[in-house]
Amino acid sequence: MRAAGLGVPELAARASSAMAPPLVRRSPMSPPLLLLLSLTLLGTRARAESATGSAVPAQSRPCVDCHAFEFMQRALQDLRKTAYSLDARTETLLLQAERRALCACWPTGR
Repeated sequence: MRAAGLGVPELAARASSAMAPPLVRRSPMSPPLLLLLSLTLLGTRARAESATGSAVPAQSRPCVDCHAFEFMQRALQDLRKTAYSLDARTETLLLQAERRALCACWPTGR
């Protein structure tokens, strides 16, 4: 097959492939296979780490849940303060906008 104006078969093939949509290259491993492999490796690594570490009895561990609870309580208080501040600021801005709208209606010459 010859392309218009091209006398070499390789050029004709290049010209016809230039019109075709690009081929989608798939990775050699499919996403489900990669996910399975990742989970397997993570599970193996976690088991190896737990086997090499020393087990600490629950009675001697610090109260992680208590510390997490205290942290979350402080974070919640900060969020409440921020929400109150934003609410107050929004209210102030709305009142200013209403005042400007009302004052714009009054004639200034009296």
